[in-house]
Amino acid sequence: MRIYKETVMDHLGQFPAVALLGPRQAGKTTMALQIGEEKASLYLDLENPADLRKLADPELYFENHQEKLIIIDEVHRVPDLFQVLRGVIDRRRRKGSAGGQFLLLGSASMDLLRQSGESLAGRIAYVELPPFGLLETGADSLNMLWVRGGFPDSFLAADDDASMVWRDNFLRTYLERDIPLLGPRIPAETLRRFWTMLAHQQGGLLNAAQLARSLAVDGKTIASYLDLMVDLLLVRRLRPWYGNTRKRLVRSPRIYVRDSGVTHALLGLGDLNALLGHPVAGGSWEGFAIENLLAVVPPRTEASFYRTAAGAEIDLVLEFAGGKKWAVEIKRGLAPKLGKGFHQSLEDLRPDRSFVIYSGKERYPLAEDIEVVGLVDLVTDLTRM
Repeated sequence: MRIYKETVMDHLGQFPAVALLGPRQAGKTTMALQIGEEKASLYLDLENPADLRKLADPELYFENHQEKLIIIDEVHRVPDLFQVLRGVIDRRRRKGSAGGQFLLLGSASMDLLRQSGESLAGRIAYVELPPFGLLETGADSLNMLWVRGGFPDSFLAADDDASMVWRDNFLRTYLERDIPLLGPRIPAETLRRFWTMLAHQQGGLLNAAQLARSLAVDGKTIASYLDLMVDLLLVRRLRPWYGNTRKRLVRSPRIYVRDSGVTHALLGLGDLNALLGHPVAGGSWEGFAIENLLAVVPPRTEASFYRTAAGAEIDLVLEFAGGKKWAVEIKRGLAPKLGKGFHQSLEDLRPDRSFVIYSGKERYPLAEDIEVVGLVDLVTDLTRM
């Protein structure tokens, strides 16, 4: 069972509408149907013409099913529906009905957040459902999850070859069908090249000018491509840390293809041996660790990275709602070594706790204020906060 189900159920008890966001094939529909089995509910898929016709008069339809949780899949396909939902929710509120009226599923944050932000402010909660993470697959499956990524059909495939076939088709479907429906009309081959360039530079600083030259477009076009991929929850733009320091800090974000399996499919890396022999292995492991950590951080946690113009850096800075700060350095290997720049960064940031994630399982202190820890252990620590 997905670990996010409890969060969705809690929000349904408090808010009239809950939006479950995530990339296609991440398991949103499966979770929604599980929730629907536990509550009086009905399910509408707006990709299904028959279900779409049921909403020819949405207010009447919702009125006839006001005692049920209405699950609407691919809701961003009918943006005008949000204004109707606002009226329905407000009328029900006046009659004493509070939470658990609508569960809205969307494959992109972009349209859904914009439309619901206009119409459902104060009436809706958001839950992002990423693909599988380590808490769901278990520590014994760490390498397989890293290689194949967390999309359920990829991770659960019979073998690495079958997983790669699924991911290749996933990429093709997204590029040729889904993205044209959800975003601007961009040639599939151009967008694939852009996506692949990001995979090659996994974890690197954004260099829009270099990407623009490679694709023979301008910087504004690169910005629009990146915004689209971020809004579709396929790419993460990790912001640089800003704060009171005398050091000159890097201002460009770091860019990660969010699912490690998609990264490897874009680069043609089908198994662990191929991955370990490729220059992207370090960046891929870093992105994999970051996604697993950010999937379980407490609400209102701010994530960034720290890097000075002189090169001192820390891969991940977590600033929690209560004011505490963690510094996390990510290393691929069993004997992590820290450079002078890491220690300089700690002096600048003064975090409450400092960690070095590595590929092993043993947990031990590296220095008085630095702890070496496996990824699974640190993920577990975050869930207990």
